[in-house]
Amino acid sequence: MAYEKPLPQPTAIDAPYWEYLRQHELRLPRCQECGHIFFPPNKVYCPSCLSDRLEWVKLSGRGKVWSWVVFHQRYFSSFANDIPYVVAFIELEEGPRLMSTLVDCDQGEIRCDMPVEVVYDDITPEFTIPKFRPIR
Repeated sequence: MAYEKPLPQPTAIDAPYWEYLRQHELRLPRCQECGHIFFPPNKVYCPSCLSDRLEWVKLSGRGKVWSWVVFHQRYFSSFANDIPYVVAFIELEEGPRLMSTLVDCDQGEIRCDMPVEVVYDDITPEFTIPKFRPIR
């Protein structure tokens, strides 16, 4: 069955992010000058100090829910079978916040600062999407 939802459109700058995810590794750029780790990984310079000395570092994959919303309305037909679903801002242990889907949890139990961990959803042979679930 073909994947019906929108697919990422990698660029030369963020292609490593998608390749690491395909290998089930959550990596983001870190500045070698100031140590800032950032998301989205779509820059060739540090958004904190403007250095171009960046390296891709493996992250723990753990974090906490910073904020979330439960979608009850279908905005895209390809998401109709997922309703209701949770989209959350996850604050990673290493600092950056990223938006993702929260899975494997009762929506009534979601709380700010709830500890979560990454899970990898291999949506196609080319793409893996990071999602998060509560740490039990």
